[in-house]
Amino acid sequence: MIKVALRGLAGRKLRAALTGIAIVLGVAMISGTYILTDTVESAFTNLFTDSYAGTDAVVTGKGLDISIDGEKPPDPPVDASLLDVVRGVEGVALASGSVADEDSTKLLTSDGEPVNSEGWPTLGFGIDTAPAFAQFNPLKLYEGRWPTAADEVVIDAGSVDEQGWEIGDTVQISTLQPKRAFTLVGVAQYGEVASLGGISFTVFTIPTAQELLGREGQYDAISVAAREGFTEDELVAAIEPVLPKDAKAVSATAEAQEQTDAVGEFTKFFRYFLLAFAGVALFVGAFVIFNTFSITVAQRTREFATLRTIGASRRQVLGSVILESLVIGLAAALVGLGLGVLLAEGIQALFKSLGADFPTGDRVFATRTVVVSLAVGVGITLVAGLFPAIRATRVPPIAAVREGATLPQSRFHRFTPWIAGIVVVVALLALARAMFTDELGTGDRLLSIAGGVLLLFLGVAMLSSHLVKPIARVVGLPAHTAGGVAGRLASGNAVRNPGRTAATAAALMIGIALVSFIATLTNGMKASNREAIEEQVIADYVLTSQDGYTPFVAAAGDALAASSVPDLVTSVRSDAGLVDGDSAEIGGIEPGTIAAAYDFDWRDGDNGVLATLGTTNAVVSSNYAEDHDIGVGSVLTLRSTADRTATVTVVGTFEPPPFYPLLESVNVSSELFDSLYDRPRNRWTWANLAGEPTDESRAQMETAIAGYPDTQLETREEWIDREDADFNEFITFLYVMLTLAVFVSIFGMINTLVLSVYERTREIGMLRTIGMTRRQVRRMIRQESIITALIGAALGLPLGIFLAALVNRALSEFDVRFSIPWAQLIVLTIVAIIIGILAAIMPARRAAKLNPLEAIAYE
Repeated sequence: MIKVALRGLAGRKLRAALTGIAIVLGVAMISGTYILTDTVESAFTNLFTDSYAGTDAVVTGKGLDISIDGEKPPDPPVDASLLDVVRGVEGVALASGSVADEDSTKLLTSDGEPVNSEGWPTLGFGIDTAPAFAQFNPLKLYEGRWPTAADEVVIDAGSVDEQGWEIGDTVQISTLQPKRAFTLVGVAQYGEVASLGGISFTVFTIPTAQELLGREGQYDAISVAAREGFTEDELVAAIEPVLPKDAKAVSATAEAQEQTDAVGEFTKFFRYFLLAFAGVALFVGAFVIFNTFSITVAQRTREFATLRTIGASRRQVLGSVILESLVIGLAAALVGLGLGVLLAEGIQALFKSLGADFPTGDRVFATRTVVVSLAVGVGITLVAGLFPAIRATRVPPIAAVREGATLPQSRFHRFTPWIAGIVVVVALLALARAMFTDELGTGDRLLSIAGGVLLLFLGVAMLSSHLVKPIARVVGLPAHTAGGVAGRLASGNAVRNPGRTAATAAALMIGIALVSFIATLTNGMKASNREAIEEQVIADYVLTSQDGYTPFVAAAGDALAASSVPDLVTSVRSDAGLVDGDSAEIGGIEPGTIAAAYDFDWRDGDNGVLATLGTTNAVVSSNYAEDHDIGVGSVLTLRSTADRTATVTVVGTFEPPPFYPLLESVNVSSELFDSLYDRPRNRWTWANLAGEPTDESRAQMETAIAGYPDTQLETREEWIDREDADFNEFITFLYVMLTLAVFVSIFGMINTLVLSVYERTREIGMLRTIGMTRRQVRRMIRQESIITALIGAALGLPLGIFLAALVNRALSEFDVRFSIPWAQLIVLTIVAIIIGILAAIMPARRAAKLNPLEAIAYE
């Protein structure tokens, strides 16, 4: 029986290959995801390991326990005088202070534009590069020398290569101060990491870094090496007693692990995000495999009956079909595993095109990647092929001598609609639980959504065989009425075997349902996003950072305000802090001007309360007030990341659009904000003109902020359009990732049509004998494919809209509009027709080439 199974596969190479492609693509996505995320995680791990390779302990400021959306602000700096104190501790061999800023150092191109404008870290360092402290330096200099003068810098190799800079070139750099010219004296690499992706770094002398990055008289960290005989923990214990209350000492191992764990959380999310798309592709692939094996088992009825006649048991027949599934699954999984290496490169290139270029090193091909990829690929193939294999065991021996013998129905066949109905109900309950149960954690909510969606697709697929005939009558009407004989035969073939047509359409249904779900949901989100901005901002111009969301140096807003062109300029600051002990974003607004640029929707108070803010009052959003049971007259205690506190009284509450609020939950005057934070930054700066905006007035304002090239000035309409464009980029990425599932469904349709041609060989031969031309044969197959694709669209489009409506209901607290994108859905229907045409090309040609006489004699 093993020989029979293997010879059968060898004799059906094309069918086996088309079946395996579904698994190849899904497994490639899995292995590619693991390879890419493991490589990125390894690069960051190496980066942090190299950073502390010669360090035993690290002294930093003691940051507050603040977490905003899972992110913690960096630890505050320490006074530079602490370095000598640490050096005097018993057990300390060496100690060196350094400056490190994440996002204030902007390298500029020859045109004065930021090299990195996509939001990636732009690191600025001040490092003691003396040979005595070389062990603390995580950077490796491979060209030039370290900076020794205030106007000299070392820059990362990636930026140098990208811009074509050479040693001795003059480079413009913008920091917390206006841009300044520096001489490039060296090129460096971060440890052993080959590429930092979109991250750049610049090394200054320590005094220059302290001046430019707002650390006068401060270090961000003091690196310490232990004397021989001291462990890391013993060194930390020796240092702690001499530290002030606002500083802390941790072991280098713990510091590196904390940073690695933070990156690990990001890569975990990134990995699961990509694996979700792989799961979709494999889920679609399972339908393709199930359909393929169902058709081949039905076509081989007489073959199985003959085997039963010559003594094969049911168990042996079952084993032979499962063996075929195993061989196809294993071969496809191995090919997919190898293809994943190339796909990892492709995914990285896709992210790079969207501005997300990750650090990388040597490709990591972990054992887990191999095990999971092979297990998933083989497992899904075996599960999908199990039910057809069981059906094969029901072939009676007498079927060997019958002409046109068919597989007997399962005894549970009549219960299929009821089972499908139960599956759909369970799916809806799981989705309802995820959408409307507030107590669920994020992991449980996502698991419930995923399970509900999978069950819903499965239930609809099980019911679809009962929907094929009525749907086919509608979508096949043009072919039936205007397609001639070929069209009538095509529409008849589509409903001849509803189960097969439904299973083929179900694969495409899933892809179209997900695309229509994203299109519908994001269409409402885009509308809500635009409306939210338009409701709030009434200014003529908007000044933001180049990437649109990173806070920018407050001096840029001051420079615009100092210009004589605007009639009014107002800035909004933002930073993390604690409000009554809870993490929150704190905003700083200018009381005398903010109401001319921002339209407050007051719930308690009016614009008059802004004049009373001073340094003792605050206005809060209505949502924050409700969530924390506060109102006008409530007293709040604010604490900044610089560990400064202030007590304020709430004098007003306003209700910003919940989808995209541009002000923070708690807002104080910019005067108070600047006293709480060391390096205040603007989130937005808004400007109004006395008259109509002109090109000349805009040019004058751009000249005023020319010293801060990381900012960009836009009209209100331009800014809103850019916000839309950023949203569209993300949507495009989702569509690109979903094309994998669509590709799988295309191969599934090709496979089904090829098998259908084999099954109807004698029929096609008879049609050719009585006068059907090759062109008519091709047209018949093509129109049958289009009808099947349209059935998939007819099932997928409403299913996707339904899911979008369900999620929209769950997001009602964010005021997300429900808006059906009719134009996009029409395009999607046209795409389904094109998919049907493409899927029919090879099967149609194959059918047209059949020799009529040989086809009639085909067994």
